[in-house]
Amino acid sequence: MQERNYDVVVIGAGAAGMASALKVAEQGLKTAIVDREPFLGGILPQCIHNGFGVHLFKEELTGPEFAERFIQEIIKSDIDIYLNTTATSMAVHQPIKQINLCSSQHGVFRINARAIVLAMGCRERNRGNLSIPGTRPAGIFTAGLAQRLINIDGYIPGKRVVIVGSGDIGLIMARRLTWTGAEVLAVVEILPYPSGITRNIVQCLNDFNIPLYLSHIITKIEGKDRVEAVEITPLENGAPNYAKTFKVACDTLLFSVGLVPENELTQSAGIKINPETGGPQVDTRLMTSAEGVFACGNVLHVHDLVDWVSDEAQRCGKELINFLQGKTEKIEQGKIVVGSNLKYVLPNKYRLGEANRFSMRSLIVRDKATLVVRQGEKTIRQFTLRHVKPAEMFHIELKPEDFKEVVINGELLPIEFSLS
Repeated sequence: MQERNYDVVVIGAGAAGMASALKVAEQGLKTAIVDREPFLGGILPQCIHNGFGVHLFKEELTGPEFAERFIQEIIKSDIDIYLNTTATSMAVHQPIKQINLCSSQHGVFRINARAIVLAMGCRERNRGNLSIPGTRPAGIFTAGLAQRLINIDGYIPGKRVVIVGSGDIGLIMARRLTWTGAEVLAVVEILPYPSGITRNIVQCLNDFNIPLYLSHIITKIEGKDRVEAVEITPLENGAPNYAKTFKVACDTLLFSVGLVPENELTQSAGIKINPETGGPQVDTRLMTSAEGVFACGNVLHVHDLVDWVSDEAQRCGKELINFLQGKTEKIEQGKIVVGSNLKYVLPNKYRLGEANRFSMRSLIVRDKATLVVRQGEKTIRQFTLRHVKPAEMFHIELKPEDFKEVVINGELLPIEFSLS
């Protein structure tokens, strides 16, 4: 097998992969970026709506425009690019990592590297995850696939559409389909509150008078060759009330029922997975349980904004550089405990002597929420948050002085985050 050697290999060429690769390559490290798609940018080229770059570039961009900012820098750099190339397996529990790859251009080959960045992004849940009864006709898509069909391939998936789930991709597709002349008849959400960010609820549903059915589920799909109708049933006290079931005639059903990190490669390499996020467990360096293997972006945890993906990836690149230079070998790290009303807190550890930035998601919808950071019974910091909801991430930073009393007998005590 042909072998190639690098300092760093980045797997995934979306927002996270490009940002981390550029940060690493700035230091003169021999870097390669690998992606199974024929183009750089990941999902961004099909996201032709605006709303990207407000935090990172201080201006509003479309997905392709946002991606192009990084693509041009990648092309001008010394980074080696492997497109149409799939990483099939990794050996990571050793000083020199090995990644086995296959490519239409390069065939089957191996890359040896001192460090790896996992930046494979996430994928959509589909009908199989929901087990909806009914036939198996044509006209059933995930929202992301429908987005690609319209924006990249130039096909309209249907004319009368029902969307299952109020995730951001589904909301954006409700607007996009309406603009193409299709009729979006309903967005059906199992939860009592929307799953997408508030901006998309307003701009993609309310502005087009598209009905949103909260606390409802699809209980049947009808149709032989093509979807003909769906049955929609309200939930009352957590159970379907079939007496109130109604039918909507349609020819297309889109699923926007959540995203999960793309971590089959990670798991097969024996890297520990965080059950709360579906991504790898990471310490304060964004390093996984395999030394020298880092993770960032949606493969680590599903983000709400791509700006945060790129920001996290740039921090990941800095941490990787410090690791290779031996600057973080002996850092002290303590455990993070996820308390009440929080889905997760990342990173999974904290460290002394510097500011620590944490990203997290709420399990509740609440105005004027309070985030409390405790060590045992002692409150270290308390934050007042204007509004929290599961669909929107939030971030806080703890200062070095916040950790003055977390060490007892040389041991770093766990710190707990809770929300009320």
